[in-house]
Amino acid sequence: MFRFEDPIYLYLLLLIPVLAVIRFLMVYQQKRRLRRFGDPELIRQLTPDVSRFRPLVKFWLLQAVLALIIVMIARPQFGTKVSHEKRTGIETIICMDISNSMLAEDVTPSRLSRAKMMVENLVDNFTNDKIGLIVFAGDAFVQLPITSDYVSAKMFLSTIDPSMIATQGTDIAAAISMASHSFTQQEGVGKAIIVITDGEDHEGGALEAAREAKDRDMRVYVLGVGSTEGAPIPMGNGDYLKDNTGQTVMTGLNEEMCRQVAEAGGGAYIHVENNSRAQELLDNELDKLSKKEIESTVYSDFDEQFQAVGILALLLLIIEVCVLEVKNPLLKRVSLFKKGKWNDAGSQRMVLLLFVSLMATLQPVSIQAQTDRQLVRQGNKVFRQGNYADAEVNYRKAVEKNPRNPQANYNLGNALLATRKDSAAVSQLEAAAKLETVPFRKAQAYHNIGVICQGKKMFGEAIEAYKEALRWNPSDDETRYNLALCKRQQQQQQNQQQQQKDNKQKKDKDQQQQQDQQQKKDQQQQQKQDQQRQQMSRENAEQMLNAAIQEEKQTQERMKKMQQPQRRQLEKNW
Repeated sequence: MFRFEDPIYLYLLLLIPVLAVIRFLMVYQQKRRLRRFGDPELIRQLTPDVSRFRPLVKFWLLQAVLALIIVMIARPQFGTKVSHEKRTGIETIICMDISNSMLAEDVTPSRLSRAKMMVENLVDNFTNDKIGLIVFAGDAFVQLPITSDYVSAKMFLSTIDPSMIATQGTDIAAAISMASHSFTQQEGVGKAIIVITDGEDHEGGALEAAREAKDRDMRVYVLGVGSTEGAPIPMGNGDYLKDNTGQTVMTGLNEEMCRQVAEAGGGAYIHVENNSRAQELLDNELDKLSKKEIESTVYSDFDEQFQAVGILALLLLIIEVCVLEVKNPLLKRVSLFKKGKWNDAGSQRMVLLLFVSLMATLQPVSIQAQTDRQLVRQGNKVFRQGNYADAEVNYRKAVEKNPRNPQANYNLGNALLATRKDSAAVSQLEAAAKLETVPFRKAQAYHNIGVICQGKKMFGEAIEAYKEALRWNPSDDETRYNLALCKRQQQQQQNQQQQQKDNKQKKDKDQQQQQDQQQKKDQQQQQKQDQQRQQMSRENAEQMLNAAIQEEKQTQERMKKMQQPQRRQLEKNW
């Protein structure tokens, strides 16, 4: 298979007819001037060594050299490995939960690390299947489009981290919906959506998304990671995640929700533990899906062919130099050819030296073009088309081949920025800025870092990045404008924070005053109650004393009555 790697340069071939028209007009003007000078026939007789055809030959030789150089810049290539393969497989998209709850360590070494190990083992078992990768938390995005490139799948898998998505949560519905629209349009192929999560569905709608996927002949499998008892979420500094009340957050596996989603999607629920049983069950479930045989022609590698074009251009250029517009008397004594053989040994050595130098210069370019530079150019092409995911794949491969390539690191940072992977983009742009030696490009890297930090309202970091960019490119007005805007936004943020602080202090002060007033009222009421109690106590005491005195009087009266003698009246018995 023949192709041009950069066919856009072929438009430069339009220069050839333009130059031909310009030369025709120049020759026409020259002939007019000769007619004014004298009779053309007499002039031709006076200049017998001048040829009418040699200048035309030299012109078209130069035109041919220009055309070959343009073709060489377009990089002609031939496919070197052609194979007709019949592949039988399925299409699988992994939806991996990367919320903070996946950092819990109730599964060794953690829920997220265990999920990565399972996906890596799954990829190792794939042969003719296709795989895609989606990460989700409170939001979802495609980490790797569906592909047969297992090396890229493992590479993307190793970079997954909860910091890739700023919006926390667990939106399983968004992940399933995105996965159902990420398969190829080929019919008859088994399509599986594997959701790896701990089941904390904070958004809802997962059951409806799973039923919709099932209606489109897709199967939804749910791998539940973690324990139902729950576990704390480590923060990486030796402490655990806490809620607003200061209590440690415990996250547990929601098995019931996972089973419902798997049942709605026509798949199966598998509990992931510290063993290989879940891996075996998943492989058995995927083996049940239908597989379709496809015959395809694959060009797996392309070789550069511009070396031969360059040699031909050099030969034509040498011929053009040797062809003179007039007959040279020196060539009669020293000629390159005589009776079909080389005549001058020095001329032979000169031409051979040109060939050797050409091959020495072309070979390193060819070798380099097959490595990181070629991958960067391929990434640039798909990046301009808006296919940022494929561009990221090419840039990552280029960085893997040559980690010291600043352009590959810078372009990878821009691709990550386009796919909203801000934290990873900042890391990549920082690496590019350290490797870059060209001041303008170094300033661009710091400028993009400032843009990301400014968008995240990290104004302090953004200001430092913009200052660093202006240090390397002081004439960048856009960076200077962003710096001024960022400082203004930082001042507004500080004013808002100060105002909130003042409002809070005022509110606390008012609350304290209200509490003091309420406490004073409570004290006054308590004093009043105490006085009432004391008054009531005196009255009660007086009443009791009066009662005691009255009782004592009654007792004394009874005693007096008892001390007086009583007379017995005798009845008369008449």
